[in-house]
Amino acid sequence: MTAPAWRRAVAALALLTVDPAGLGGLALRARAGPVRDRLLEGFRPALPLRRLHPAIGDEALFGGLDLAAALSAGRVVRRAGILDEPAALLLPMAERATPGLAARLAGALDEGAHMLLALDEGAGPEEGLAPALLDRLALQVDLGDVPFGETALIPAVDFAEARARLPRVSTPPEAAADLVRVAARLGVWSLRAPLMALRAARAAAALGGRDEPSEADMVLAAELVLAPRATISPAEDSQEPEPPEPEPPEGEPEAEGGEREETAQLPEEVLLEAAKALLPADLLARLAMGRAARARAAGAGAGEKRKGARRGRPLPSLPGRIGAGPVDVPATLRAAAPWQRLRAKPEGARLAFRAEDIRLRRYEEQAERLLVFIVDASGSAAFSRLAEAKGAVELLLAEAYARRDQVALIAFRGTGAEVLLPPTRSLVRAKKSLAALPGGGGTPLASGLKAALALALSERGKGRSPALALLTDGRANITLAGEPGRPQAAADAEAMGRALRAYGFPGLVIDMGARPEPQLAALAKTMGAAWLALPRADSGRLAAAVSTALGA
Repeated sequence: MTAPAWRRAVAALALLTVDPAGLGGLALRARAGPVRDRLLEGFRPALPLRRLHPAIGDEALFGGLDLAAALSAGRVVRRAGILDEPAALLLPMAERATPGLAARLAGALDEGAHMLLALDEGAGPEEGLAPALLDRLALQVDLGDVPFGETALIPAVDFAEARARLPRVSTPPEAAADLVRVAARLGVWSLRAPLMALRAARAAAALGGRDEPSEADMVLAAELVLAPRATISPAEDSQEPEPPEPEPPEGEPEAEGGEREETAQLPEEVLLEAAKALLPADLLARLAMGRAARARAAGAGAGEKRKGARRGRPLPSLPGRIGAGPVDVPATLRAAAPWQRLRAKPEGARLAFRAEDIRLRRYEEQAERLLVFIVDASGSAAFSRLAEAKGAVELLLAEAYARRDQVALIAFRGTGAEVLLPPTRSLVRAKKSLAALPGGGGTPLASGLKAALALALSERGKGRSPALALLTDGRANITLAGEPGRPQAAADAEAMGRALRAYGFPGLVIDMGARPEPQLAALAKTMGAAWLALPRADSGRLAAAVSTALGA
């Protein structure tokens, strides 16, 4: 028995083979393995693909100067790029594509001559394709964890007849109207979606040898195009009874339009139910993770991207001057080659260079991330929530191994704060420090923030990208000077919050109190950090909240 996800993936690739340019492409979420290999191999003869790399440069995409040929011929010789001719493109590890590459591919898809099969290999819901690129790919399928035993061999199909029939397939006006209404009820606000769903229905009809989409074709289009884009789950239409229809006047026959109208509305309900059946139960949670991923792509909570001239991922060279950085010799030659016939060459020289030809190398590297926990170990919080805070730190530290991130722990209690765990990825060291974390005493919140600021500044100077997570009940009662007094303690905490915001450290404030504390929400606003009240969360929920908010 084949898995439903496998059947949808096979159907999506079949539709894409019939109308590649019209549908734009397919976003296939599947890890590398025999299941994905069997799917792609089954369509390789009918859909030849040109493989891209997620770090491909502009010169490979759009072409550029053929340096060797230009220098040999003494004239400009251009080398063609991948996007110069219509092509079916395959992008593995598409979730790692940079925003620049996603924008360039989206522009190429807008021209209507290219098709893209994007292989999303993300490990979790927080990883995925760029929204601008995803919006232009009509079909979306998640293979998930389909076992190899629930797949089937894909028989060879001649798609030439379906491609020839496609221009003759017509769609009734009510079909487009039904798709638009279903998209609106699913919260799909992109105008591309219903248009692409209509094209998918036409491709399904052509594949089935029909001149007009059937109800099954429309349902398949809704499942592959609209359901994956849903942002809301439609409520059942049973809140208010519909008013009765007015009876026809005496002497007039009953209109037959009522029955026809009910029949005309049937496809919309069928399409909506088909789409609803594919909506994940955790739709809102997945959307929140998607927003967190987009925030990380913008630099919030993730390691900062820094440009330099020594190491990292290569970037396009820029004009510069000698001494300002390492010279990109090939790029400099390409800049000078087109002008050689117009320039007077020095005696004995084959090439003439000018200052404006100089190109400098550039690189981009992502800083190592550091998550700094600032934990309230005072008497008001120690006995109720300290165990959960310890468990959250351990869970996040275990995740940091795979991401090569570091975690630090600052505890504040009594009259001051202490760095119990310097930046580390050692789980054994972290557990020892957490086990020795004492509780009790006053709440020197300002001292905890001051210690976090000092540590974050020190680690930023070492090239790391710090993010702060404050776990407290918000009842500050010890000043920076170590003296009791709630008004001054609150003022000191606010001053330290302004300092953290001035340095631009991303942060999260978790209110662990039994009731939400307004002063703590105000402190989060002062810090420019997110505020989250979790009065009854365990260590797992605390860790998940920090990961989502800070992109940890």
